[in-house]
Amino acid sequence: MTPRQPNTLLDALLDEAGVSHAGLAARVNAAGQARGLRLRYEHTAVARWLKGQRPRGQVPDLICEVLSARLRRQVTLDDIGLGVPGAPASPHTGSLSGFVDRATALWRSDELQRPHVLGAPAVTGTPAVMPVWEWENPPEDTDVSRGGHHRVSPDDIETLRAARTHYEHMYRKAGGVATRARVIGFLNNEAAPLLRGSYPDATGRQLHRATGALVAVAGICAYDSDAQGLAQRYFHQALRLAKSSGDRGLGAYVIALLVNQALFMREFRQAVAFAEAALRTAGRHITPALASDLYAMQAKAYAHLGDGAGALSCIRRAEEAAERIHRGQEPDETGYVQPGLVNVQVAEALLSLGDLTAAGEHAEAAVGTPAHDRGRVHRLAMLSQVELRRGDADKAVVTAMAMARLARGMESQRLRDRLRTVREHLLRSDCTGTREAAELIDLALRVPLP
Repeated sequence: MTPRQPNTLLDALLDEAGVSHAGLAARVNAAGQARGLRLRYEHTAVARWLKGQRPRGQVPDLICEVLSARLRRQVTLDDIGLGVPGAPASPHTGSLSGFVDRATALWRSDELQRPHVLGAPAVTGTPAVMPVWEWENPPEDTDVSRGGHHRVSPDDIETLRAARTHYEHMYRKAGGVATRARVIGFLNNEAAPLLRGSYPDATGRQLHRATGALVAVAGICAYDSDAQGLAQRYFHQALRLAKSSGDRGLGAYVIALLVNQALFMREFRQAVAFAEAALRTAGRHITPALASDLYAMQAKAYAHLGDGAGALSCIRRAEEAAERIHRGQEPDETGYVQPGLVNVQVAEALLSLGDLTAAGEHAEAAVGTPAHDRGRVHRLAMLSQVELRRGDADKAVVTAMAMARLARGMESQRLRDRLRTVREHLLRSDCTGTREAAELIDLALRVPLP
């Protein structure tokens, strides 16, 4: 059964109208009585609607009637997120104007820490695949211009680009938990008014590209905070913005983020299919850095599926693409593909295949290559796991201690998961220094997450 998605549009309209959950329920009951209906809704029913449950019968129309009277303008079923009975809302459905409304409503609900948004599960099956399919296929956006009060300038777009770089660096240093609120605040205060502003087609495409890249960072931070449903919705938004921008390379980058999430959720076949879609559709617009990462992640997926031939084929392609990387020819978004990243990805694939010697060589090469602190923690964690599997417990302890010292102060759920895994594996081995390494990991884990 497909999980329901939170109704952020209704949430936003309730806030704009200044109506509480109990107030909406009472007004719907009164409006229903005027039509001869006996309704007994309470605030708990409104909470269910905000979580994604569709009200029965005439109730959606009654909600529109109540909010139209309160806001003194016509409110439609689409406006309250109930325009398509029985189907989850897709960020690709309908006009760009409607998409902007849905996207900004989600940002607002996230900033307000709405539980029905933060705790929403990731969708699977067709709803998970459809945004990728729609990115791949026609129709394209022929005109993304918009009329609004504020005219978007090149300086506005440059501000968005600078913000993306700033928050990406913050994420790498401090983690997604610490960075996410700041990104969402910026999207609400700066990006949302620009999307609703005035711009011709060419400027609009640049605006959508810059906003899409920033929304992708919000998705990365949500993923790192273990809010997987929210992260997925941000990635889908970023993919829609990539399509309207006309930048296939940006779309392929966003799909790489979806591939990484699919691997985390153990949706290995989906990871393979998404990577194929990116490589196929973006074609010449895919840079060597992005191609190397997509192939490396495919290799991990094939390895988990037990397909050794598929994994080794993708490893070869990843390594070939990595040799063609030229830093000055890569977009800002692929800056995460640092030297050594493919090595650690390949090491994980080879570890799954049981090739400990080759996995160790790649893990050691990754650790021996300079990287930002976050990347280095992951590399040290991988090397420690390989060393333990090879029976080199003494080396694994030294590696784990270096990892734990570096990880202190980082607010990242994904890194915490990695640290716990290493700690668990260390304690299974009866080796000198294991307890000391475990205590260092505990110190790193002691920093509470908000």
